[in-house]
Amino acid sequence: MKRPKKQEIYAPADVKIPSRLGGGILKERVIRELPSKKVVSYALAYINPLIFSGDNGRVLGYDNSHDYTHRHYMGSIVPDPFTSYEDLYERFEREWQEIAIKFVNGEQI
Repeated sequence: MKRPKKQEIYAPADVKIPSRLGGGILKERVIRELPSKKVVSYALAYINPLIFSGDNGRVLGYDNSHDYTHRHYMGSIVPDPFTSYEDLYERFEREWQEIAIKFVNGEQI
């Protein structure tokens, strides 16, 4: 019988974005295999029902559930290549901030 692999789960408290910055909530969850620290599961989400009410308010998200990596954007889901969690996190940060700025400025999203 194989021994189960050890994992660490990183799931910080949700981050509430002030309304003056677009509002909403950021969620993050990462599971890494130990001792390698290889990412085996991840989910990032920007939730803001004032921007998009479908998909439980998820405006933007990335995860690898359902056995493939994919991107959620205002109700649509498309496969998305995974290079590294660090690269993905930086991309997610840029994208949700761009969306929030457009929302604050009344621009088309």
